[in-house]
Amino acid sequence: MLGFINALPGAVSQGLIWGIMAIGVYLTYKILDIADLTVDGSFCTGAAVFVVLFTGGTNLWAAMLASVVVGMAAGLVTGLLHTFCGIPAILSGILTQLGLWSINMAIMGMKATVAINVTSPETLDKLLVSLRFVQDVAKGTRPFYRHPIFVVGLVTVAVIAILYWFFGTELGCSLRATGSNGNMARAQGINTDVAKVLGLMLSNGLVALSGALLAQYNSASEINMGRGAIVIGLAAVIIGEVAFSKIFHNFALKLLSVSIGAVIYYIVIQAVLAMGLNPNYLKLLSALVVAIFLSIPFWKGKYFRAKVKTAGVSAEAEVTMGGDRNA
Repeated sequence: MLGFINALPGAVSQGLIWGIMAIGVYLTYKILDIADLTVDGSFCTGAAVFVVLFTGGTNLWAAMLASVVVGMAAGLVTGLLHTFCGIPAILSGILTQLGLWSINMAIMGMKATVAINVTSPETLDKLLVSLRFVQDVAKGTRPFYRHPIFVVGLVTVAVIAILYWFFGTELGCSLRATGSNGNMARAQGINTDVAKVLGLMLSNGLVALSGALLAQYNSASEINMGRGAIVIGLAAVIIGEVAFSKIFHNFALKLLSVSIGAVIYYIVIQAVLAMGLNPNYLKLLSALVVAIFLSIPFWKGKYFRAKVKTAGVSAEAEVTMGGDRNA
């Protein structure tokens, strides 16, 4: 129990970092109604670009911006494969993801892992977030505002604020209309192909940003770090929707619920690990969590409504029978 409590700040920090990726998944999965598998590759792309540039002497913010731009380029490729080449969206994402594996290896100089030298205090202090900051803040050797929870929390708020503003513009509304009803959107003069490409670019830009933050947090970029990212993203989206759909109706709050869903996911994972689960079963656990939360809306719709309908029919029958007896 004590081990779980001690690991909780780290779990929340990672949950917030993955929450930014989950917000990107939300844009395609919920708004555009596209299951984009590009994220498994673009997450690592963002991390690889950041680490290579940062360790090469590039400014932190410039390296992070480059990660976002490259992530958007990956989304552009998927979008063009889907709209210009006529390939189904899910296959377009798989093709881009497949190609990104080789590109990511090339970015990292054909190395499976590229590390950031955090043993150097000067290099460590330049990072925005780091696992070491969690320990340093707990010891009192760093101020509280350097804690990853605080820093990534601010980044998340900024991302949500920008997206809230963007989706209130005419262009943002065209994206929402495209995902809601493509035929009606085209009838209104909206270029749905452009909207889909733009949505995929925004999504993968956020995914790459999340990858850059996780690379800083773990002090390394690893070729397989994005494997299963879509599962974690979907888990966060579904957990947030199931847990907060009744109380969060505003668009900004829905995005916040996705971030909270990622935190809940990582807390659950940490709790299960604290109980002694073999880490090799984490992927299976992730799949089970997603399957359960995806099933909850279906179960509620099928069984709860069925009971309500049955009760309504029974009540109507009693009223009818009572009327017949009175007659």
